[in-house]
Amino acid sequence: MYYPYFRGKQFELITIRETAKVMAEAGFVPIIEPVKETLKGLYKTLTTVCDANGKVIVIVNPYVGDHRDNGTGITGLLTQEFTNNAAISAGILLRDDMNLEEAYKLFEVHAAHNPIFVHAGFGDQKGLADRLGSGLKDTRHVFIEKHASTLYRKPFTVAQRVLVRDGFERLKNSEYANISSEEFSELHITYGDLGMKGFGDFLMVGDSYSEGGGPAYAVAIHLTYIDPDRDDVMYIYHFVSTTNDTPTDPAGKFAQALEKLITKLEAGNSKLLETSAIKEFRDLHAKGHFPGLGYVKKLSMNHHIETLANFFA
Repeated sequence: MYYPYFRGKQFELITIRETAKVMAEAGFVPIIEPVKETLKGLYKTLTTVCDANGKVIVIVNPYVGDHRDNGTGITGLLTQEFTNNAAISAGILLRDDMNLEEAYKLFEVHAAHNPIFVHAGFGDQKGLADRLGSGLKDTRHVFIEKHASTLYRKPFTVAQRVLVRDGFERLKNSEYANISSEEFSELHITYGDLGMKGFGDFLMVGDSYSEGGGPAYAVAIHLTYIDPDRDDVMYIYHFVSTTNDTPTDPAGKFAQALEKLITKLEAGNSKLLETSAIKEFRDLHAKGHFPGLGYVKKLSMNHHIETLANFFA
């Protein structure tokens, strides 16, 4: 089904915890690539997912962040705290700097945690398929689409396959001002036609990773919606602040962007699902409160997950 891909920053982990019940009931499986040295937030998140009877994939060899050069801390967490827990799978990130032996060794080391291969630039896919041999049909593979063409995916046809597409075009916030709405993805409808058992995306964060954002010249609220009048394709709105020429007053800029969102909602033709996140945006508007940019992103991610859960319900 749906495999949202998260980098394990604070608000990404909070989103997973807050929507754990929704995702578990919908059969969604979040993928987490831990990026922060401390694993307390990750532990809390995994516990919350398990308590909700959900499932989760944890990347044990991240490509970005504090664990890029050494993922033993993540492996230790899974081994010490979540032994024999079928809800948690070890994700093996197959990168462009890995060889076949390194990939297969990780697969063997994490055999007790239902390992899943996440293809993200690996160059020896045929070698891996051959190495897995008759066991290939019992393995699971997540393909990051920009690194895994149809031809690349072909050796794994007999296995369980998931395709993750980055539907979010990353621009400077001010550059969204002239793009009120655009297509995000149709993969939630077409993944089966592509021979996939599931699909995923990077929500409205996108695949690009940075340690932290710079000063906000513009504030944007990105919200997805499914349009029943256009074959249930998913689109994304960009509500952007009017003031975008100085890196000051983020609260005022948020208020400008929020006003545009509320105006669209009140027009009655937004097609935005009235999720808990939308209700909270309405409350923030009524109170005139700015909760911080990370919190705003969290609300957008929550909304995205609730929108897809509602669609599949």
